[in-house]
Amino acid sequence: MSTDFIFRIVGMFVLFSFGGYWGYWFAQNNALSVFAYTAGMAFVGALVGLIVTPFVTTRPVRAMRSLLARVSAEQLFSGLTGLVMGLIVAALLTFPLSMLPTPLGDILPFLGVLIFGYFGVAIFVMRQNDMMNVLSGLVNKGEAAVGVPASAWGNTSRTILLDTSVIIDGRVADIAKTGFLPGTLLIPRFVLTELQYIADSADSLRRQRGRRGMEVLAELQKGSAVSIRITDIDVDGVREVDDKLVILARQMKCPILTNDYNLNRIAELQGVSILNINELANAIKSVVLPGETFNILIIQDGKEMGQGVGYMDDGTMVVVEGGNKHLGVRKNVTVTKVLQTAAGRMIFARPED
Repeated sequence: MSTDFIFRIVGMFVLFSFGGYWGYWFAQNNALSVFAYTAGMAFVGALVGLIVTPFVTTRPVRAMRSLLARVSAEQLFSGLTGLVMGLIVAALLTFPLSMLPTPLGDILPFLGVLIFGYFGVAIFVMRQNDMMNVLSGLVNKGEAAVGVPASAWGNTSRTILLDTSVIIDGRVADIAKTGFLPGTLLIPRFVLTELQYIADSADSLRRQRGRRGMEVLAELQKGSAVSIRITDIDVDGVREVDDKLVILARQMKCPILTNDYNLNRIAELQGVSILNINELANAIKSVVLPGETFNILIIQDGKEMGQGVGYMDDGTMVVVEGGNKHLGVRKNVTVTKVLQTAAGRMIFARPED
């Protein structure tokens, strides 16, 4: 039995009683048929209660819950703090404003509550990041004074949304351990649902990837270098996980950590910041310049005739002209050209003979 149905029944009985009482009173005071008016108004009241009750009870509550679910904890905390501060200022001004002559003394105190309450919420929500930074500094300073390591609260000044692809990838756990991800890693419940769907897939490869993602999450939660938070915040009216992440990132004004190329492009078009692990990996690869010499193992033929292919320690592919003659052999090669592509960096070289 749904909540809407229960409230409809309650509203129907309440308005049935009210309509019958009003019809009985009206009929008596106007010398009309008591039974007809009582029964008619009771029936009308029951019908109105059955139809209207959810729109004044459960529907507004659901709308409010949905709105609050889309608001981050930082925004809620900042808004509540701003409301309290605004009401305090309005209370301090109430007495002097009430001393003004009528009607100003009657109207201005009430207007002061509305105006200062609104500006308190607006200003504190607008400066919520600064507030979190100040609070985190105070907390960390207090913990350092008693010899306790700084808590994860100091990292809540920045929230980073995690995409399913970056969890499955696994490198985020290693990056988090290094401390290069300051802030709170926020994982929405719908991302976990998608990850579980992948882990339960009939395809063995997808199933392994999903289970790998579960292991990465467990590893992230065990580590103390970064704060992990799972949230029930959702986006109504949207089914795709990528679309939900983009909308949520815009609402919370936070970046998305991903290595999904399509999500990267869509988010950038909508003004959402992206932290791409593939771009980070390309940025930290070894930098070589034309003319430099290094040693490499040539392991396979290249696409063009006479080419050989080897890989540096960081995974960068090296195409060696005439390298097919030295398969399985380590050779000193000289860089002739470095090509940067969307897939990564490619190095062309020739044997040092």
